[in-house]
Amino acid sequence: MRYWWVNQNQTYAHEVGGGYLWSPKVKSDGGANAFYDFMREVSPGDVIFSFSGTYIKAIGVAASHCYEAPKPIEFGNAGAYWDKIGWRVDVRFVELNGAIRPAYYMDRLGPLLPQKYAPLQQNGKGLQGVYLASLSNQFAEVLVDLIGYEARTLISGVRVRDAVEAPTAVGLVEWEEHELAKIAQNVLIPETTRKAVVLARRGQGLFKQNVLNFESRCRITGVDKIEHLRASHCKPWRDSTNEERLVGENGLLLTPSIDHLFDRGFISFEKNGEVLISPVAHIESLQKMGVQTKGKLNVGAFSDGQSQFLQYHRDSVFLKSKYIAR
Repeated sequence: MRYWWVNQNQTYAHEVGGGYLWSPKVKSDGGANAFYDFMREVSPGDVIFSFSGTYIKAIGVAASHCYEAPKPIEFGNAGAYWDKIGWRVDVRFVELNGAIRPAYYMDRLGPLLPQKYAPLQQNGKGLQGVYLASLSNQFAEVLVDLIGYEARTLISGVRVRDAVEAPTAVGLVEWEEHELAKIAQNVLIPETTRKAVVLARRGQGLFKQNVLNFESRCRITGVDKIEHLRASHCKPWRDSTNEERLVGENGLLLTPSIDHLFDRGFISFEKNGEVLISPVAHIESLQKMGVQTKGKLNVGAFSDGQSQFLQYHRDSVFLKSKYIAR
């Protein structure tokens, strides 16, 4: 279990009421933001303290890993934000009857604030630009002590088995259904192309044939029977243009379980073939699926075209924040 602090001044009602966290991937100017990137490392069962209007008003328990999703429709009033893709985590929030104001307790909290990526200032005021921040166990323990019975009861009852990831990531499913509907309704796309693009979502059809020009087996498990393999997009189907959805170098042949791990960002690959494992991945499950988790695993180098698409996967799908020290 890990602890997080989320600043929700403008989004508190939507996120706590809707049961999620949502952030952009980058700042409006395209620059990186550590407080958005931290979303990648939230896991089911993690505890999240919600700060809004200078008070800790709610505590949440993460119910999913992070996943790509459009900006929620309730953040605006002009329809769904299908072109604004960010990070989403499903959360079970409980609003507190006894909200506390951290500014009153900075004599205890201040010394525990991290020097880098702190969630608030030494005077207890929030920091502009901060969304999600990681908390030390010591900081979280003091917060729990200050909140009292409500916090202790909630956190003592947290079990990872009670926060199982939902079978479908709601925002992700809605986004892909929207993309499929766009294709089906676009009469400017030839029917054969439309069918090929739709089949590509399932890793089949023309896309799989194109991937076979570059791949012959699952890089992780070694399975080479084509009927047991799925063509998995490096730059996800949901993110790609129709042309990219059919490009062979945008794919790997993977068994269904490895395809799941890759699509959801639990594993990725370097250009030289080194396998990357997310810090939020369940190691025992990965081992049962055939992923070697001890020592380094190299599955062989990729072509230049594949490397470009894999760079996108590492930057925009892989669940690992570059801002959290190991």
